[in-house]
Order: sequence, then C-alpha cells, then structure tokens
Amino acid sequence: MRVAEVVRPTRPKEATPALRPPHRYSFDPATPDLAGFPRDRWLRSLRAAWRQAPIDAVGEPDPRGAAVLRLALAEYLGRVRGAAADPEQILVCTGFTQGLALISRWLAERGIDRLAVEDPGWHRHRLIAEQAGLEVAVVPVDGDGIDVAALERTGASAVVVTPAHQFPTGALLASERRAALVEWAERGDRLVIEDDYDAELRYDRSGVGALQGLAPERVAYIGSASKRLTPGMRLGWALLPSWLAWQIAPAKALADGGSEVAGQLALADFLQRGELDRHLRRMRGVYRSRREALLDSLGRHLPEARPRGGEAGLFELVELPEGAVEAVVVEAAARRGLGVEGLAVHSYSGTRPGLVLGFGAMAEPAIERGASLLADAVRV
Repeated sequence: MRVAEVVRPTRPKEATPALRPPHRYSFDPATPDLAGFPRDRWLRSLRAAWRQAPIDAVGEPDPRGAAVLRLALAEYLGRVRGAAADPEQILVCTGFTQGLALISRWLAERGIDRLAVEDPGWHRHRLIAEQAGLEVAVVPVDGDGIDVAALERTGASAVVVTPAHQFPTGALLASERRAALVEWAERGDRLVIEDDYDAELRYDRSGVGALQGLAPERVAYIGSASKRLTPGMRLGWALLPSWLAWQIAPAKALADGGSEVAGQLALADFLQRGELDRHLRRMRGVYRSRREALLDSLGRHLPEARPRGGEAGLFELVELPEGAVEAVVVEAAARRGLGVEGLAVHSYSGTRPGLVLGFGAMAEPAIERGASLLADAVRV
C-alpha cells in the first residue's frame, strides 16, 4: 500500500520591492519630492469628490475621462498654460507614456512611418515610437531648443518636443523657433506632440505658455501629475486637435476601458479648490533651494564639472570633466551607494560625457553628501 506524498503549503516569497537597484543616495531626474506630496489635502479632495459624485460615477467610465475633470483641466490649462483648451478635446490617460503611445499607434495605422525626436531627448520618446512600429528620426538640440531646419530635412510628419524645458539640456525653445516649428507643422499638415512635463516649475521667470496655444489644430499637448504631484498617481491628460480627439478616444477605450475614477474625481476637486496652484507655489521654493544646494555642492566638491541646465525643473545637466568616462563614473558612483543617470541614456548620436542629476527628491544634506561621493567616483 502506497501513501501519496502530502503536498505541504509553502510560504509565498516576498515580492521584489522595486525593479531599480536601491541606492542610499539617488540623483534620479524623474522623481519629485515624494515627502512633499500634500496627503492631507489630497485626502480631503478625495472625500469631497466621493460625497459630491453622482451615483453613476462608479459605473462604466467615459473612456475620455470624467467630465468634471476634463472641465477642471480645461480651465487650469487655459489659465496657467495659455492653452486653447476645450474639455471635449481632452483625453484623460495614465500619464505621458500612454498618451504618446496612443498617438504613435494612430500615426502608424494611418501609414505615417516616421516620428522625429530631440537629440538629446528623453529616451522613452524613442522607445514608445519604436514599439508602435514607427521609424525614429533624431533632430539636434542647442541652446535655443530643437533645430527646425534640421527637422525639415528628416522628412518626418510628426515630432515630439519639450519646448518649455527641454529634457535633458534644460533649454527653452526660443520664440523664433516656436514660430518656425508652428509654420513647419501648418505648411506640411504635420503634427507636433508637446511634452509639457514640468512647465510650472520655473525659478527665473514666470512660466512660458504652452506651444499648443499658438496652433491648437497642429499641436497635441500632453501633461501629467508625475512632476506636478507624484508619479504614482498615474494620471495624465492629452489636449488634442479637434480632428484627432475623437479618433484617439476609441483607442483609449480598447486599451483599458478608461482610467480609474477615484483619482480623477479627487484631482478635479484638487484643481477646483486651487490646491494644485498652492502646492506648486510652495514646491517652487523647495526645488529652487535644492537646485542651489546642488550647484554649491558641485562647486566645492567637483569644480571642474560644468552645469548646463536652466533655472527650472527637477534636474541639472552636468558635463563631466575632460577625460572622464561616463560609464566608469556611473559604475563607480553605484559602488558608493550613489545613483546617477548618464547623458548617454538620452543621446542618440553621441555627446560630451555628462550626467543628468535630479535634485527634487533629495534634502540639502543628502545633496551635499551625494556631490562628495560623485567627486570620489569621478576621480577613481
């Protein structure tokens, strides 16, 4: 007689906490001050939104987004970003990534095979376009932003730009190039995709208006809560040309049926109460101080490095000293518990070795220590 083996339940393994390797100090350029997220005020908006929401708010969602949020976003974008915002042309998405992915797939389905991106530029722009089946053309960027004459030579029918604060150089798109870019789009029946990821975070001047306000029918504007509040919120918005809005909405419906409702209703209340304005006003002071702390620390610990970013955003582009090898510096920093991002990640044609150093999520003492560790890594 045989007795079958008893199958004993095993304790499940713990889930991996994060895909990225942990660092004691991290100059992540994409992370805002997570501790600065106004949890109490957000919770108040969340409760208020549920109290005021109609019963059908928890039913099948509108794939374009909750009407109350689209209306609040239209008012905010018109008032703060100078956009020509119609709530019927706003699509709520899970962030910039989904917004660009939906547009890229639409372009590919219409037989448009080439999308231009900035060089250097956010590496995810290229990855999203390639995943949609598009060929990517790179266009150089200088101190005045994207080179529109070079864009013309690519033969691309669409381009992704970061005009208010170019990533990662920090350049502001000059007024004459804004006009040239709009003329390029209008003359060739082309599309400009505006990544407006952190335009409200300027420290040297008032915010620069959105490019979309100059040519609403030629510019698809995409923003998100990632830098303005927190990336974990997974809320973004696309303000689309009238001829494109109703063509993208079905793709969003097929992608996920519509973004989750609770966060949308809370964000609408948060906007209507003026809480986002107050939060950004407070955080501009915090980030300005942290940027100054980074520049001061680099000046003391690594004076041969050359900061290049503008007075805005959550990062500073820093050119490495002559003779430094970027990959070696990044690896040496990691061994010291310091996370840094190399410029090569975002450069397609090769540039001077550099680092994109984020300061948004680091307190001043951590920035000081991080700069000291970076100097050690450079001088290995």
